[in-house]
Amino acid sequence: MAETMKQKLVEMLKGIERYNPDNLMTLEKYVDIQVSENAYDLDANLAVLKLYQMNPQTFNKNVTCMILLKALTNLPHTDFVLCKCLLNERIMQDEDIHSILYLANLLEECQFAMVWQQVNNMYDLCNKINGFNDSIRKFVCHVVGITFQTINKSLLVELLGGKMQVSDSVLKQWVKKYGWKEESDNVIFIANQDENIKTKNITEKIEFENVAGLMAACL
Repeated sequence: MAETMKQKLVEMLKGIERYNPDNLMTLEKYVDIQVSENAYDLDANLAVLKLYQMNPQTFNKNVTCMILLKALTNLPHTDFVLCKCLLNERIMQDEDIHSILYLANLLEECQFAMVWQQVNNMYDLCNKINGFNDSIRKFVCHVVGITFQTINKSLLVELLGGKMQVSDSVLKQWVKKYGWKEESDNVIFIANQDENIKTKNITEKIEFENVAGLMAACL
């Protein structure tokens, strides 16, 4: 249904029609479909927020929360920043939206233990998004993949949400998904980060006119 809806919205999101408030109901329905089907369309979601910005009386807090949470599922891309730029200060002071902004800050700072605490505190919101927790885990694995050479298994479990949510079998699935290897009962090999370091030659060009005065002063 999400793909069918996306194709129907192609013309609606073109040109001046993108700013037609009569399209808002259809676009909001599309947000609901994204939430339930674990689909994602940033362009359509930005159009919704822009229409709210231009027509404040149509603002729907629940839809806005869903759009912001869906943007977080696409980390490390900067979708959330784009969405946030379309919110005014009054909206950002709302309790639920403020909680989402706080969660975004924790993710940006890679404070993953605190991230899962916040997700639990926002259970009613986050639970509406199909596949939300696994999307956050994908981001965690992205960060682990570019940061660690080896990692203690218990630490990885904590970063992915803790023992209550990540069993041994679930952990093995994530390890396999990213091509990591268990070196022992306690250590997982991630990658040889030295192989990822690339040298770069920097060549600076200095025109003679720029140093002529300096050379003359030295004579």
